[in-house]
Amino acid sequence: MKWILFLLCVMAGVDNYGQQGKPAQQEAPYKQRPTLPPLELVLPDSNRITKIEFKKQPTLIMYFSPDCDHCIKQMEEMNTRIEDLKRIQIVMVTHQPMPELVQFIEKFKLASQSNIITGRDVKFMLPGFYRIKSLPYFALYDKKGNLITTFESNTKVDKILKAFRKNKPV
Repeated sequence: MKWILFLLCVMAGVDNYGQQGKPAQQEAPYKQRPTLPPLELVLPDSNRITKIEFKKQPTLIMYFSPDCDHCIKQMEEMNTRIEDLKRIQIVMVTHQPMPELVQFIEKFKLASQSNIITGRDVKFMLPGFYRIKSLPYFALYDKKGNLITTFESNTKVDKILKAFRKNKPV
C-alpha cells in the first residue's frame, strides 16, 4: 500500500514538473507592439505602400480572401454602409494572387472609394503578426496608430463603428 502511495506521489510530481517545464506561450506580436504593423503592400498598379504612408486618421485593417464567402458577405454589408465608414481609412489586405484581388475590387467598386486601400501582403506578415485563425480579420487603430481592438470573423458595421467611437486603445 505504501509502495502504491509512493508511486502516485512520484507520478504527481513528474506531472507537475512537466507542466512547469513547458515554455509559456508568447503573446502575439500585435499585443507586444500595439501600433500599426510594419506592413508593406503591393497595390494593383504594382506600387508599394507602407504604414508610414497611411493617413493620420482612424484605420481599419481588414485581412481577407477574395474567394472567402464570409469575406464577401462582410464586404456586401460594408458596401451598404460605406457612407458611415467614410472617415475611416480602410486597408484591405490579402495574400491571394493579384488577379483575384483585382476581380474583388471591381466587383465591389472599391477603386472609387478614396478611403479604401487594397493590396497584397506579399511577405505574408499579417497572419503571424495577428495570429489570424479565421477570416475576415479586423484590426482597428486610432488616428495616432494605436491599437483599439481586433475582431475575427464577420463583424457588424455598427460594432466596428462603436469601437472607433469608444477609441480606448487596448
